[in-house]
Amino acid sequence: DTDRREADLAKDGIFFIGSGVSGGAKGARFGPSIMPGGAKEAYQLVRPIFEAVAAKVDGTPCVDYLGQRSAGNYVKMVHNGIEYAEMQLLAEVYQILRFSGQKAPEEIADILEQWLEDELSSYLLEITVDILRKKEKEKYLIDIIVDQAGNKGTGGWTTAIATELGEPATMITAALFGRYLSEIKKERENAENIFGITEIETKVIDVEAVKNAYQLARLINHHQGVKLISTASQQYDWGLNLSEIARIWTNGCIIRSELMKTLIHILEKTDNILLDPYFLEFAKKSRVDLSTVVSSILAGGQSIPCLSAALNYINGYSASQSGANIIQAQRDYFGAHTYKRKDDPSGKAYHTIWKD
Repeated sequence: DTDRREADLAKDGIFFIGSGVSGGAKGARFGPSIMPGGAKEAYQLVRPIFEAVAAKVDGTPCVDYLGQRSAGNYVKMVHNGIEYAEMQLLAEVYQILRFSGQKAPEEIADILEQWLEDELSSYLLEITVDILRKKEKEKYLIDIIVDQAGNKGTGGWTTAIATELGEPATMITAALFGRYLSEIKKERENAENIFGITEIETKVIDVEAVKNAYQLARLINHHQGVKLISTASQQYDWGLNLSEIARIWTNGCIIRSELMKTLIHILEKTDNILLDPYFLEFAKKSRVDLSTVVSSILAGGQSIPCLSAALNYINGYSASQSGANIIQAQRDYFGAHTYKRKDDPSGKAYHTIWKD
């Protein structure tokens, strides 16, 4: 829509800027993160207004020209996709500590508040602590809220473009479908009556392992989001500056965090944050905790789609061999789609008559 509008208006000599804005109600009052795209000369005309409105970090506005056409709207869309997964991860941490760990909301808030003191600090973690402490009369408000999560479409758009570009943004997709599953509340209640109540196994929860699993899953989520932006930048010739995008996201927006501040410097040199030396050792070590937490919680009867997606991704990403050769053989068998051979480095396509 942005590309179409810009082209239509250009015929009449009118500039059009498609701009993403993040910050919610607080951003509207105190300054959001702004992600504009369009003609660079158009941005220069409105730049003083945007910079005056935007949130600031050390006096520098959280806004900059991102790229041609719909680049700004695209970046905001991926921001929201990352946000979906960040929110789902916190929901799963809460779920693990509440149902397997049998901890009260106040106890969980105390744990998460401790996490705020280190690199895990983020706006979403901060508001989750506030949410868990909120009471209505003598009851925790979180216990009164129906477990149905809505959405306004950006997670679906991000999932669609990831599919179009061939990028495995598995955590955003898992978070989106997790919301869809939550919405069918009556169907879930009926299914529970049919299958029986899941006996969630009460466990002595290793909070440090959950913390490490959460932190690694967040790294994977940001890695996938960055790759989605990087691929689109190349595909659409936007020339996006990943480090500058991270800087714009350090204040005003919903996914602002200490991690985002670190990414400013990481993304100056790479779009692959998982393999950067700053994160690599932690990722290798914490993979064990992620595996332990996911396998234990799944076996205990809970659904944790985002943490599971994170584990599946890093397992698949770091495996040189997979079962995809079977799929390629199947495709060749029924559709003559051809395949490549390990013993022929030329990349030549082969077809086999699999059965006479």
